[in-house]
Amino acid sequence: MQPSHPADNQAVKSSPEALQEKEDWKPDPNSPLPLHMQITSYFSARISSGAWPPGMRLAPQRKLCRQLGVNRSTLAAALGTLAGQGLIEGRRGGGTRVAAADGSSNASWNDYLEEGTHYPNLPAVQAINRLEYEPGLIRLGTGEPAPELLPGAAMTRVLAELAARALPPLSYEEPLGNAQLRTAVSRQLLKYGIQAEPDSILITSGALQGLQLIALGLLPRSSTILLEKPSYLYSIHAFQSAGIKFSGLPMDQGGMMVSRLAAEALRTKAAMLYTIPSFHNPTGIVMSEERRHALTAVSGELGLPILEDGAYQELWLDTPPPKPLKALDREGRVLYLGTLSKAAAPGLRLGWIVGPQPVIRRLADIKMQTDYGASSLSQLAAARWLEGGYHEEHLTLLRGRLRERRSLMLQLLDAHFSGLASWSVPAGGFYIWLSLHRPLPLRRLFEAAQQAGLLLNTGDLYDRGDSRHLRLSYSFASPEQLYSGLPELAEIIKQLSNDK
Repeated sequence: MQPSHPADNQAVKSSPEALQEKEDWKPDPNSPLPLHMQITSYFSARISSGAWPPGMRLAPQRKLCRQLGVNRSTLAAALGTLAGQGLIEGRRGGGTRVAAADGSSNASWNDYLEEGTHYPNLPAVQAINRLEYEPGLIRLGTGEPAPELLPGAAMTRVLAELAARALPPLSYEEPLGNAQLRTAVSRQLLKYGIQAEPDSILITSGALQGLQLIALGLLPRSSTILLEKPSYLYSIHAFQSAGIKFSGLPMDQGGMMVSRLAAEALRTKAAMLYTIPSFHNPTGIVMSEERRHALTAVSGELGLPILEDGAYQELWLDTPPPKPLKALDREGRVLYLGTLSKAAAPGLRLGWIVGPQPVIRRLADIKMQTDYGASSLSQLAAARWLEGGYHEEHLTLLRGRLRERRSLMLQLLDAHFSGLASWSVPAGGFYIWLSLHRPLPLRRLFEAAQQAGLLLNTGDLYDRGDSRHLRLSYSFASPEQLYSGLPELAEIIKQLSNDK
């Protein structure tokens, strides 16, 4: 068993670095007003409006300079003026914060932020979520199709067909979701060997909401989930925020090592197993058919429910993967998550959970308490998308373009990383799991890459103890960006390796 890292089983709450984390505003160098006075005026307005309440921390000066596009002396002049006005104050070990107004209570929103039951994202994930919309950055780890790979023209036809047929849907949908969409999903699942009637399907606002509903509705606090290590689940806090602990099982090229499953399940008294058997995130590994049967058999002997994440199931590039675990399920022990976000339309925010009817009804009840259902318009559009054959047509085109990008990334890796790292050729999905020959401080690598205009997903997002992996994605960055970005990344890795 691989040793667990303390952060695997719990997330650490921390107060966010609030000010200037993602501000679009920058001082105007063409204005007659000096830059430091523009900054003073802007910060003062944010503070006086309450947008930046007392106690909120400003970003470090180096980061503020970069975000505002000014030098250190200009920023220092602005901060000095604000401090003189009593609007900000420095605290030993606590950075610079917004000061409390005279006579006001010492309580601040920070007191509330640190008491919420839902953990904040990992700092690196927060940074990635902000920086993905920063102009000019090359996104080498983003797990979604590039805008030019999305079916804009086909979806426009779908929406036009809906507009021509009826009035737009303005009412709530039933608790399980739109019946027409659930029927379409049921037919789609049959193509992968999953038999699920519409009343065994719950429509969710993306697969991520499915994870949150399961964490809230099915698992007791302090219970343990088994999962692959590394895993996407380590990078989000849906389960940790509900008091759920993780226990990671190692992987080989056939997927999760099922030989370790029984002993670990008994040791941890695991309540559930989570797996991404097809084009695993982040490694890209496909669980072999033999391993899938073994996993089904062992989990059956243990009475251990399985949560199968099928987000990448249909994104095969060479040959289709083995049937999902849900297709092998004859006892109703597997919950299956699906989504339209990875292949067709992230913006529709639609996914589904497939499972036994009592479980689906329980999760539907929680969803109704959460958002009263996904968008009616999105659900109708998705139903038409699946019914009209648009989805299969788009998948054929998408696979071809992903093959081209995969081939290009592999060529560039061969050219620039052969002495730095190793990797396997993924048979589908979006990712190449780059294994560095030498461990590196991944936070330093992330920051150095960002300074060079590259945005990375480092391995420690998926395994806290990792120091030698990167999740590279060939689905988002353009060919031109890959040509420039990957050689630059190789040079940064060489430099950091030489600095050690």
